[in-house]
Amino acid sequence: MKGPPQKHSLTLKGHRTSVSLEAEFWLAFRAIAARQGRPLNDLAAEIDAARMPGTGLASALRVFVLKDLQSRAGPPSADSSRDASEKNGTDPSNGVCSPVATARPE
Repeated sequence: MKGPPQKHSLTLKGHRTSVSLEAEFWLAFRAIAARQGRPLNDLAAEIDAARMPGTGLASALRVFVLKDLQSRAGPPSADSSRDASEKNGTDPSNGVCSPVATARPE
């Protein structure tokens, strides 16, 4: 990472607001807007309108960037999901964490 989150101003439906995101997320968000040929404020307003109540705008922007990157990377293979689940204790079919059994010395 390139330091702490950076605060930027956006105009959403005629109202100014500021959002703090890490530099990498700002770069990726700007790249998505450019790729789509859309002004940054328009894309941010669309994400703002679609976010769930209680979800912060910064979180919604991060998830949007992540989903865009995931959609362009393609679906993970079954093997990579299984490998990740073995390392972090999640069920690859639903992403839910489950207790990992560990042997206890007697």
